[in-house]
This record gives sequence, C-alpha cells and structure tokens, in this order.
Amino acid sequence: MGDFRPGPPQLRPGRALAHTTGASGSGSPHRSDGRPPQTPRGARRSDPDGRLGTTPPVPGRPTSFLGFPGLSLAGLLGLVALPALLFALVTWQVVAHGPLLRLDSRLSGALVHPDRFSELLSDLGNAQVAVPVLVIVIGYAAMRGRATGTDRWWLPPAAAAVLMALVPAVVVPVKEWTARPGTPVVPPAVGYFPSGHTATAAIAYGGAALLLLPWLRSRAARRTVVTVCAALVLAVSYGLVRRGYHWPLDVAASWCLCTVLLTALWPVVSRSTRRRSSGTPSSRTGPS
Repeated sequence: MGDFRPGPPQLRPGRALAHTTGASGSGSPHRSDGRPPQTPRGARRSDPDGRLGTTPPVPGRPTSFLGFPGLSLAGLLGLVALPALLFALVTWQVVAHGPLLRLDSRLSGALVHPDRFSELLSDLGNAQVAVPVLVIVIGYAAMRGRATGTDRWWLPPAAAAVLMALVPAVVVPVKEWTARPGTPVVPPAVGYFPSGHTATAAIAYGGAALLLLPWLRSRAARRTVVTVCAALVLAVSYGLVRRGYHWPLDVAASWCLCTVLLTALWPVVSRSTRRRSSGTPSSRTGPS
C-alpha cells in the first residue's frame, strides 16, 4: 500500500528512496538532477559480497598495450624482438661470410633477370619518389589533427619525419661496417648490405599508411591502404632482386630493420588517436 501521509516519504528497512515527488512527476523514478538512472536496478550485477543490484556492470579491462588492440606487453616485445634477432643473425652471417651467403647466392642466381620492368619497380624505392609521398601524408595528418583539436597533433607527423631521417643514419654505418660486395650484375663495389632502397620504401610507405589509418573510418579503406603499402614495398624488393641491384638477404635485412622502426612509430600514432577520441564532447559522460 502506498503512503498517503503528507510530506516526504519515510525511509523503510530494505527499501531505497526511489519514488519521490520531483521534476519528473509524482511517483516516477528520477535522479536529483532530473536525469534517468544510467543502469536499471534489475540489470545490475552483484558485488563481490554477493549483494544483488548494487554494483553496475563494469567493462572488462582492455587487453592492449600502447594502443595495440589485443596485444600485451609480451606480444609487443615479441613483435620487436623477432625481426631484431633476424637482423642480427643475417648481419652476423654477412660479416662472418657464413653458409647462409651460399644459399643467398644461389637464390639470387635463380631470380636475377635484368629488364626494364624490374628497374622501374626498383625506382619506386628512390628517395625522390618515396619521400615526397610521406611528406604529403605528414602534411595531411598534421592539418587534420590541428583542425580537429587533437591533443599533441604534431607528435605523429614529427615522429614519422624523425623515423625517415633515421634510415640513412642507421643504414649507412651498417653498409660501411659490413662492406658487402654487390651481385655480378652491378659494377664492383661494396656497401650493399642492407638495402637502402628497401628501407626507404618501407619507412616512407609504411609510415604514410600508419599516419592515414586513424583518419579512415571504413574498414575497407584501411585494408586498401595497408594493401597498397605492402604491395609497393614488395614491388620495390622484387625489382631490386630481379634487376640484380641487391642480394635477397640485403632486402630481407631491411624488412627486419624497418619492422622494428615502424613498430616504434605505431604506439605514438595510436596513443594520439585515443586522446582525440576521449577528448571529443560526444565521448564525455556526465557524473553519475
């Protein structure tokens, strides 16, 4: 039976003060600020002590590390450690003239067939072609980030530019240290390991793809960008080996090196995206 006495209702054991006279009308459940309850009482889960309807459902803790969805710290370390280990192994074989070089020589002999098409593919790794692509995407990402008020909008573009500058700073000393000669197709010289063209293409096209991904809404567009990036890097790699400009191990070593560098760039891009998403007015929630 209801309470017909004038004045505010009295507290009773085991009952919450949910029905009061207020802005929402007499007898209707409402909060003190006029907003409806966020979680229905019947839909709430029990708390650790077993009391029903007291604790609202809490989303599970995300299984990600630095913006990698579903990737833990151990997974990220493995993603970096494996290519780094392979790069060190291949470099050791080149310096020590190990048995892996004999396999590399046989594979190169089977693949080398200089033609105009393979030369055009290898030209996609020239700095005059690949770097301007990255510069255009850097400008686009900076413009979009600043226009949308992204926190530290300049950080991902700046990180991509620094990463591109690191390519010659890392590749050139390794070339001088290993002093690996070229294939029989090229003039006698040393300094072919690792492939600078492959590294330039991987960082330029890969960095451009990473900068574009946060601004693409559809999954199909993201998949297209990643596919085009991978196709360009593979085309450059194939052209370099087919034309005889590089040994296969030169190209593979650059793959490993650039995987480590691009893995370091992705958390910067992902963290900036999370700040942008959490900072929009539509994503903020009022106090409960």
